[in-house]
Amino acid sequence: MEIKGTAALVTGAASGLGAATAKRLADAGATVFGLDLPASIERAGDNVPAGVTLIPTDVTSGEDVEAAINQIVESGSPLRIVVNCAGVGWAGRILSKKGPHDLELFRTVITVNLLGTFNVMRLAADAISKTEAVDESGQRGVVINTASVAAFEGQIGQIAYSASKGGVHGMTVPAARDLAQFGIRVNTIAPGIIDTPMLAGVTDEYRKGLEAGVPFPSRLGQPSEYAQLAQMIVEHDYLNGETIRMDGALRMAPR
Repeated sequence: MEIKGTAALVTGAASGLGAATAKRLADAGATVFGLDLPASIERAGDNVPAGVTLIPTDVTSGEDVEAAINQIVESGSPLRIVVNCAGVGWAGRILSKKGPHDLELFRTVITVNLLGTFNVMRLAADAISKTEAVDESGQRGVVINTASVAAFEGQIGQIAYSASKGGVHGMTVPAARDLAQFGIRVNTIAPGIIDTPMLAGVTDEYRKGLEAGVPFPSRLGQPSEYAQLAQMIVEHDYLNGETIRMDGALRMAPR
């Protein structure tokens, strides 16, 4: 599918994976609309690439996302690309010295990572389904969701995160099947350890330990590499219903 001349929706677009993806799609000719929380957009300041418009949005809110999509539809460019990058990763064990896992913390991680992804996907798919097909196969658009290697090998303390990302992975095939009749492909990227702002506060020693655990190349992944893979998925018309690990052959240890 051609990127140029389309509208793209990217969540979590004010930083990290979302920011890198928004920039790459804009550079490829898309009109990009980035959804993120107001505080995140404020932190981004003037560091917003040309061709990217940030819209304050809570991805867990049906009203917020619907309003943002209406704004995108009214832009005049057909919405065909959706990349869900918004997410949180707070840690906690089922049972620790402090007692049982906090229920609200678990609920929040599931709500943002899983329900938020589903919320954007369902509303964006509705908008995409109303566009004209772009080829003889009837293709109209593509949705790319973000899981994690923690969906498969969750570490100690990742019970909530792993559950949420496992849910994103689990949605991939049924979502692709549900949306096939509308010409919408659905794929998921499962990143390994990526050098995002979430790792900004770690020590050099801890960072080197993370890098050493990756078989090859023995380094952290870059947001630009996620963005490169997202672009490839958009452009590869026969790729559908697939979760792609992007992790340097990493298999997470228990801790």
